[in-house]
Amino acid sequence: MNENYIGDSFDDFIEEEGISVEVENEAVKRLISYNLLDAMKEQHINKTEMAKRMNTSRAELNRLLNPNNDSVTLSTLKKAANIVGKKIILQLR
Repeated sequence: MNENYIGDSFDDFIEEEGISVEVENEAVKRLISYNLLDAMKEQHINKTEMAKRMNTSRAELNRLLNPNNDSVTLSTLKKAANIVGKKIILQLR
């Protein structure tokens, strides 16, 4: 560790600021969005086709794939993951 380091860890900082849950939620949503986009790209599934397979609108799919939008349901995430052959795995620790 750098001898000139001052302060706590990033985890301690976000905990002290009271934003750890929000930061973690946003990070998880971004990761899922990026993974879905990568899987779609690998399988040559465009957004129009993905929306069709999900029986939803293109606008709804855009909200799902928007890494900054964390207001999607677990059901929607699971549906999208299943379409590209992936699974959403949640754990309580």
